[in-house]
Amino acid sequence: MNLQITGHHLDVTPALRDYVQGKLGRISNHFDHVIDIKVTLSVEKLVQKVEATLHVPGNDLHVECSDENMYSAIDMLTDKLDRQVLKHKEKRGDHHQANGAVKHQAAE
Repeated sequence: MNLQITGHHLDVTPALRDYVQGKLGRISNHFDHVIDIKVTLSVEKLVQKVEATLHVPGNDLHVECSDENMYSAIDMLTDKLDRQVLKHKEKRGDHHQANGAVKHQAAE
């Protein structure tokens, strides 16, 4: 998983970088096929904004959150991204029923 963190009107400190990496590590626990994640941290007046784009096979998931505190915005972002990844994982799941057809059931 490639992680790219950028700051817009903000210097990305090592503490912020470590916090984002730790929180986004949770995503890889649920879904192993993450190609890359691009995170943008920005400040607009008094609003701290975090955006993330997650590239997975067959889809791109985009999430953005804003709050007065950067760390709480990152927390909300990872919660939203976690829900989207789980939803994507369910959609990608195998829809074929095992032994569901009559011809696949054992004859008695």
